[in-house]
Amino acid sequence: MAEFIISKVDQKGSGLEIVWNDGKKSIFNFMWLRDNCPTAHDKDSRHRMFNILKVSQNISPKKYNISSNGKLEIEWSEGEHISYYEPSWLRENCYTLKNKKKYVSPYELWDSSLSNNFKSIKIEHDEIINSEEGLIKWLELLHHKGIAIVKNSPVEKNSALPLLNKISHTRETFFKTPFEVVNVPKPNNSAYTAHALRNHMDLPWFENPPGYQFLHCLINATEGGNSSAVDGFAVADYLRKNEKEIFETLVSVPLKFRDKDYTQNVHRSFHATAISLTKDGDYNDIRFSVATMDALDCHPDIMDKVYKAHHRFGNLLHDDKFQIKFRLEPGDIFSFNNRRLLHGRTAFKPNSGHRHLQGYYMDRDEIVGRLNFLKKQI
Repeated sequence: MAEFIISKVDQKGSGLEIVWNDGKKSIFNFMWLRDNCPTAHDKDSRHRMFNILKVSQNISPKKYNISSNGKLEIEWSEGEHISYYEPSWLRENCYTLKNKKKYVSPYELWDSSLSNNFKSIKIEHDEIINSEEGLIKWLELLHHKGIAIVKNSPVEKNSALPLLNKISHTRETFFKTPFEVVNVPKPNNSAYTAHALRNHMDLPWFENPPGYQFLHCLINATEGGNSSAVDGFAVADYLRKNEKEIFETLVSVPLKFRDKDYTQNVHRSFHATAISLTKDGDYNDIRFSVATMDALDCHPDIMDKVYKAHHRFGNLLHDDKFQIKFRLEPGDIFSFNNRRLLHGRTAFKPNSGHRHLQGYYMDRDEIVGRLNFLKKQI
C-alpha cells in the first residue's frame, strides 16, 4: 500500500487544503475535521462520544501545521482542544477525491450462460471451514455474483450452522431457524408443498427482507423438484438499457405485498417498487413474488401501465435467456442474495421419494461487513 505524506496544508474557505506527496489535493471542511477528531471516539466501543451539535458553525482553527511525525495538527478556536490526524486516515476518508471517482459497481451480472461455467460458483464446504481464504472466496461469490453452491456439506440436521457461524449470526423469522422445506399437510406457505414455485424473493412483505438465504439440501430423492435461479439485477439492467418506459415504471410505482399466515395472528403488508436503486444509481433490491403480491392499489390512470411493466418483468425473470436450472444434491448449500437473485423450483411427486431442505436467513450487512473485515486483515 502506498504511503501518503502531507506535503503542504493551507486554509481554503471554510476548510483546509492538503497537498499530498503524489500531487493530489484534498479539501477538508472545518466542521468535518472537528467532528472526526480521533479523540471523539471511545477507544473500546469506537462509538463517537463527542457531541458535534455543541460546536458553533463558525468553528475554525486557531493554528494548524504538519507535526514533526507527519500528522495534521489543529488547535481549535473553541474548547481549548488540539486534534491530530493520521495522513493515512485522512486519505482513506477523503470525500474530495472519492467524489471525483467514477462509481464502479461491485456486482457481476450474469445470465443463462452461467450454466456453461457452473463450476465457477461452486466451493467445497471444507475449504470454507478450514481456511480464511476459502471463506473470503465464498463471501466474494455471494457479494459479487449473488450466488454460490457449497458442495459436500454434512447432511445431518442443523449441520449448516457451524459454516454459517463463520460469517455471523443468522436472522430469526417466524419461520424459525432453520426452517424445514418439506411437503406437509395444511401448509402455511407454498414452499411447504410439492407444487412448482415461480422465481421469487422470500418475504417481500417485510420492510427489510432478509438479505441472504441458505438452502441446505439434506435429501432430494423425488421425481422433480429441480431448482431455478435468475439474476434480477441482470434483468433490471436489460430493461434499463432496452425498455426504458418499463424500467421507469418498475422503479417508480410501489407494489403491495402481503402475508396472511393462518398459523399466526398477524397480517403483514408492505409497499415497495419492484426495482430499487442506491444513491449511486446501482441496483439495491428486486422485489418480485406473484404468489404474495396483493391487489394493486396504484392510481387508476396508470394501472394498465403497471400491469404491462409487471408482466414484462415477470416473463423475463423466467426467460431461459436469463435463468439457470440445476438440481440440488444432498450436501449442497444453495446460498444467494435474496434481494437480488430470485429462486424457484419445479413440482415434484411426493410419493416418488423424500425431499428435505433446511433454510436459513442472514442480513446483507453481515455478509458485506464480514468480507470487508477479512480483506482488511490480509
